[in-house]
Amino acid sequence: MKKRVLFWLCLVLCGVRSMAQTPTFPTNGVQDDRPNRVAFTNATIMTNAQTTLEGATLLIKGALIEAVGKDVKIPVGTQVIDLKGKRIYPSFVEGYAAYGMPEVKREAGRMGRGTPQMESKKKGAFGWNQAVLPELKAAEVFTTDAKEAAELRKIGFGSAITHSQDGIVRGTSALVALLDGRDQEALLKGNVSAHYSYSKGTSTQDYPNSLMGSVALIRQTYYDAQWYKGLKGKTETNLSLEAFNQNQSLPQVFEVTDKLGVLRTAKIGKEFGVNYIIKGSGDEYQRLPEIKATGLSLILPVTYPTALDVEDPFDASVVDLAAMKHWEMAPANAGLLAKEGITFSFTSSGLRNKADFMANIRKAIEAGLDEKAALAALTSVPAQLMKVEDLVGSLKPGMLANFLISSGSLFSESNTLYENWVKGNRYIVTDMNASDFRGSYDLAVGSRQNLKLNITGTIDKPTYQILVDTAKVTPKVTRQGDLLTLSFKFNKQETGENRIAAYYDGKNIKGDGFDAAGNPLTFVATYRSAPPVGRPRPDSARKAMAPMGKLIFPFTAYGAEQKPKAETILIKNATVWTNEKDGIVPNTDVLLQNGKIARVGKSLSTPSGAKVIDGTGKHLTTGIFDEHSHIGLYSVNEGTQSVTSEVRMGDVVNSEDVNIYRQLAGGVTSSQLLHGSANCIGGQSAVIKLKWGETPENLLIPEAQFIKFALGENVKQANWGDAARVRFPQTRMGVEQVMMDAFIRAKAYEKEWKEYNGSSKKAGTTAPRRDLELDALVEILNKKRFITCHSYVQSEINMLMKVADSLGFTINTFTHILEGYKVADKMKSHGANGSTFSDWWAYKMEVKDAIPYNAAMLSKVGVNTAINSDDAEMARRLNQEAAKTVLYGGVSEEEAWKMVTLNPAKMMHLENRLGSIKAGKDADVVLWNNNPLSVYAKPEKTIIEGAIYFDIEKDKTLRKEIDTERNRLIQKLLTAKASGAATQRPTAQRPRHFHCNTLGGLSEEEGHMRFFGQFNCDGSCGF
Repeated sequence: MKKRVLFWLCLVLCGVRSMAQTPTFPTNGVQDDRPNRVAFTNATIMTNAQTTLEGATLLIKGALIEAVGKDVKIPVGTQVIDLKGKRIYPSFVEGYAAYGMPEVKREAGRMGRGTPQMESKKKGAFGWNQAVLPELKAAEVFTTDAKEAAELRKIGFGSAITHSQDGIVRGTSALVALLDGRDQEALLKGNVSAHYSYSKGTSTQDYPNSLMGSVALIRQTYYDAQWYKGLKGKTETNLSLEAFNQNQSLPQVFEVTDKLGVLRTAKIGKEFGVNYIIKGSGDEYQRLPEIKATGLSLILPVTYPTALDVEDPFDASVVDLAAMKHWEMAPANAGLLAKEGITFSFTSSGLRNKADFMANIRKAIEAGLDEKAALAALTSVPAQLMKVEDLVGSLKPGMLANFLISSGSLFSESNTLYENWVKGNRYIVTDMNASDFRGSYDLAVGSRQNLKLNITGTIDKPTYQILVDTAKVTPKVTRQGDLLTLSFKFNKQETGENRIAAYYDGKNIKGDGFDAAGNPLTFVATYRSAPPVGRPRPDSARKAMAPMGKLIFPFTAYGAEQKPKAETILIKNATVWTNEKDGIVPNTDVLLQNGKIARVGKSLSTPSGAKVIDGTGKHLTTGIFDEHSHIGLYSVNEGTQSVTSEVRMGDVVNSEDVNIYRQLAGGVTSSQLLHGSANCIGGQSAVIKLKWGETPENLLIPEAQFIKFALGENVKQANWGDAARVRFPQTRMGVEQVMMDAFIRAKAYEKEWKEYNGSSKKAGTTAPRRDLELDALVEILNKKRFITCHSYVQSEINMLMKVADSLGFTINTFTHILEGYKVADKMKSHGANGSTFSDWWAYKMEVKDAIPYNAAMLSKVGVNTAINSDDAEMARRLNQEAAKTVLYGGVSEEEAWKMVTLNPAKMMHLENRLGSIKAGKDADVVLWNNNPLSVYAKPEKTIIEGAIYFDIEKDKTLRKEIDTERNRLIQKLLTAKASGAATQRPTAQRPRHFHCNTLGGLSEEEGHMRFFGQFNCDGSCGF
């Protein structure tokens, strides 16, 4: 009878009530419908991050909280648990999990170039793209996972928002309780939030294969969903779009991989009126002001970088400054965001070892995060963000009985988490009634007397040490309640282990066992005294904050604590290359004011507060404009479809690319960042100023609207092998047909919209479907967007001009144009510009007829001609590339200089702002130490809109500061290793330069780099 009572008491205490909680399921046995009330008394209860109740009671009934407070009336029959000296907290809410979701498996054999998959493989009346899965509902595929649930409960989580982390549009999440039992018990709420990312995941469909393609696909999906919603008389049933529209009323969660991804996503959200919740990457502090300005909330991981092992000097030399600074500053991310008033929650997502979670939260607190803010970020904030605060996240009547019992502050290193109750189910993490047998003991083992046994540490994690004379022996100990199993050697000479099975009798420890030879042993440890009391550990994670480096913009080598600001600058007595009718004028002053060129003349007066720069013996020019560049981008080609005019390079600008700084050091102030040449009609250009330290959006020149077209062997992809012979076109003739077809469709599209907009009966009709691909082509037809076309062979150049003439548009610029000298007269007649290499030749068959006189011949026929780089390294020396036209063709120095300044500005329709030194134009100038066409010329100062972005003297100082900062961080890493921190060995870093034919982008390259452990160096590496 006694055993039966104990059995039923165990059921109550352990919360085994699953049958009562699923009444629709039949019971195999006697049904227990008792109310299962439990009162936790005399506890310190944190009902939420802001409210603490001392000596209070928490009363639960089944899965719900019935009451909480100091004067709670406890009903008769309630089980009472006295928690005097202990604390109760709300269980944590995991806001970004894949718990209980089917495993995401990638299809094998999709590495490298394979047979293109142009259409989705998904069966059913769903959308056209395999990576767009709004119809996926986590609630319908969820199943409990006892092992993972236990892992999460052990670190404090009681519930999770879980979703399938696969695809670009990922469907909806579910709120689940982290309990063992039926799925029906664990599933709390379906359709909690809608989820998005830039990763196509397991989709085997080719499109998209770049970050900018992912952005375009998301934007088009929004427009398609809006069109579908207003469709009158359905022409199709699209379950994906129906689900997408239904999901818009939910919290919208978007996963990004870096801080610039936050800004990119905010831009999409602004376009469609969506305030995303951003699942971040942990580097948000690096763009704190801009992220604050978005007003978006964040879900923060605590996946801090592992310390780098830099003991080997060569290993240390291959680590870039940004990686070391991020290792140091990553724990401060949450605290810095909190100080700016940015709302965030924490997630364990991304941690390889979930046991590191609380340790990493403590690191965030040590780095400046307030403990109340930390608790809120684990409980009430994720619940509020996901609109489930009526169920979880705090302790209130009517809410789920999800709570933690701990020995002290959750964030104290000495805290012990005893229990995690989930929906009223008790899960023991550490037995809070475990015997405390820490202390000093006199020990006798067999015939060995006068031994000592010291047991120290914490109750749940004691440490054991046997003293044999002056020697210290650490036994291996396994504990189960009051039972101990020990194994040890008294000295190294012993060939085997002594094995003991012992028990704690409330004061002493006794047992028996065998020595190494198998002879019986007795084990008697007689209690003598309590363990020595060390300095009491604080009931908090707060410690003195270690010194930390400065935040710089951009967060990489050559960044600065303050972004450059426009100044009033007077440059005196320089030789000024005006690019105007005055030509090159010696001993001239130029005044820069309010970001513009204010005056050009002799002996100008100095305004009050102006910075005066002596230009004596120096040359002042307008900044170089690189018409064809691929620097500062996360991806270059959306090389999947033949027409991808919907993608925008402006969506993938990488303002942290060190090539921006390097090119400032070469006198470049503006660049056209072009799509690559994988498609007949590529993506929309990003025309930027090289404002080092600014965000991508602040680099853009928004009025410059251009797009990349391409001709030749790259676009037809016929040389990619037999597996790639699926995509049209496969011949140069097919390229022409793609161009014709695209613009005929664009004309029909424009007509459809004009008819709709001009109709007086819109109420009864559906607006035409918005097509981002055709929008860009209509802009070309209306002279609002202009074409830069990759070209080599004269026959194709002629072909495209004829296509343009027949359809009523103009090719703005033929870039590369290495056979331009053959068709210069036709180009002039058509109205095309030519942007060419100075002397590139023989790098493929298409360029076999290239000559270094091309630029001079084009110019002499009257074609506006520029010299471009298409290469990150060459752009640093475009002044020398321009100089080659003086040698090859006898172009004058002034005209040669215009080929990298004024002429490209004209091509980009920006000559009203850029390209010459004239009052009223942008203050984008470069001060050279010599004639800018000389191989000895160096820019001493590069100025954009009146702000000095490169200064040769400051550069020398920066290099010293970089060396000093690197050394400080290396010493800190060495100290961390010596203190026992886990480390990883650095690997060599290989910079990657994009060109026209570079395929994919960050989403692919990042995976490749991570596989090999490589990332681009920021310019600070020591090789």
